[in-house]
Amino acid sequence: MSMFSQASRRTLLQTSSILRRRATMATAVSESSLPKKYGGVYTVTLIPGDGIGREITDSVKSIFKAENVPVEWETIEMSGLGESDSVNTQQQIEEAVRSLKRNKIGLKGITYTPTDQFHKSLNVALRKELDIYASLVLIKNIPGVPSKMQDVDFVLVRENTEGEYSGLEHQSVPDVVESLKIMTRYKTERIARFAFDFAKRNDRRTVTAIHKANIMKLGDGLFRRIVKEIGAEEYPDIQVNDLIVDNASMQAVSRPQQFDVMVTPNMYGAILSNIGAALIGGPGLVPGANFGRDYAVFEPGCRHVGLDIKGKNEANPTAMILSATMMLRHLGLPEQADRISKATHAVLTEGKTVTRDIGGSASTTEFTTAIIDKLSTL
Repeated sequence: MSMFSQASRRTLLQTSSILRRRATMATAVSESSLPKKYGGVYTVTLIPGDGIGREITDSVKSIFKAENVPVEWETIEMSGLGESDSVNTQQQIEEAVRSLKRNKIGLKGITYTPTDQFHKSLNVALRKELDIYASLVLIKNIPGVPSKMQDVDFVLVRENTEGEYSGLEHQSVPDVVESLKIMTRYKTERIARFAFDFAKRNDRRTVTAIHKANIMKLGDGLFRRIVKEIGAEEYPDIQVNDLIVDNASMQAVSRPQQFDVMVTPNMYGAILSNIGAALIGGPGLVPGANFGRDYAVFEPGCRHVGLDIKGKNEANPTAMILSATMMLRHLGLPEQADRISKATHAVLTEGKTVTRDIGGSASTTEFTTAIIDKLSTL
């Protein structure tokens, strides 16, 4: 069994627990919140996104087709590359939300967010609209892939819906901008419990709260305090500690092996996921998932759009493929997930048909074909 396969299987167990518990909510999960299955086939919302999104989601589609995975795709186009148009942006979000409300589960590429003030982040809007509040990113070495560090194996749990990404900004007077960072007890409690539940069910021993409470004493102070309180009161068997985000970044670069589960507000998780990706070989290797009470969306954990290599057929689809295997386990299809994960890791370990970002010369298509060929031998 490959290392990511084992980690992803554990993620499925943890996810089931979270769906039952959901922080302080006592309402049980109803049948209407489960993924839709018709005639033995699941319907999954597919959002290719921008940049290399279509190429790497096409890779997943080809592999699923070769394996006869019982999944049908409902493709929704959602892009941040168009003209600035708030009406069109809202229409895209509403279409994606309707699809995910029907299907309960999605596979998603990354949508581009321009830096100008007129474009909203489609990623953030979608997560807020569906309250997909927990981002889960697996940072782990893959055998055969050259990396700057060895024995790296930590998990990032990132709050998805508030904090620095609250999106509440205004210009009070010319050239003076106020940007609000919202932190609430309710959302901090549920992301903390998500992190501790994950740790408990996956034999992880330590949860580290990442913050900047030495400066943002109220907002990040609240986050730090609540995470430590919940750990001490509800999860006494799990060690809980905390680190200031700049120190955590340095520690992640110098000695990442010390980390187990890191729980973070929104922006700190984005920074640390990029650091983690660099440690193990690049953003094309990091799988991820996003969970809410009723919905789950799987996407690469390191959210790089890849505009510079769009259409060149050289993107590494590993992160998307491994995210898709996490999705299969979430759907209760572990055998297909194991086969695809095993074949992907076998191709990576052999190193003969791998993409440029990890030292090879293969195209996205060639790498995908190598995985399909490997599946025929398993």
